[in-house]
Amino acid sequence: MTNMQPPINLPAPYGMHGGLAKAFAACPLIAILRGVTPADAADHGRALYEAGFRIIEVPLNSPQPFDSIAAIRQALPADAIVGAGTVLHPSYVDSVKAAGGELIVMPHSDADVIRAAKAQGLACAPGVATPNEAFLALKAGADVLKMFPAEQLGPTVTKAWRAVIAKEVPLVPVGGIAPDNMEPFLKAGANGFGLGSALYKPDQDAATTARQARAFIDGLAIARGEAQ
Repeated sequence: MTNMQPPINLPAPYGMHGGLAKAFAACPLIAILRGVTPADAADHGRALYEAGFRIIEVPLNSPQPFDSIAAIRQALPADAIVGAGTVLHPSYVDSVKAAGGELIVMPHSDADVIRAAKAQGLACAPGVATPNEAFLALKAGADVLKMFPAEQLGPTVTKAWRAVIAKEVPLVPVGGIAPDNMEPFLKAGANGFGLGSALYKPDQDAATTARQARAFIDGLAIARGEAQ
């Protein structure tokens, strides 16, 4: 009898969180508002949404991050996904959900954090830097693989990962992404990007965020060959 083995590019049964899937399909750019304050969070959230963004994260090493998550969630329509970044321990997941967050983003691939997020019905994007971390994160229930740091991994590694990770699993490079360097990653098999200091820096005004958000939207269109 032949011992049938599954193809190596298939993870454990995969299904992306519904709300995140819709938001990601609308715009696969994740805005990282590290350092935003609750007083300014809603204005930046609205600027990003109006530019076309649908996924926003507030890292937990920002001032009063849960208040900022709540402010952005209240300011934006339901088709936007708001969540937390730099979630280092599963104990934070409950607080993110209580603030209205729907997404947990991590710099690492701690299975306990992933499972805590999924148990609360939240989407999860763990940071992974090796294929082993990637497959273990998928096994734990990850929705998206955050390739971090993207500067170190680069398009060559992205292409190699894409050969063995199911095409249904989004690969999202984070770290050093700019409006003019997305095309090589997309050609290598990336599906979206997390955007940090090139999009938002602490204390910048919402008009600057709006301008830089539009630059990323335009850059994505050019990278995809969709620009007019």
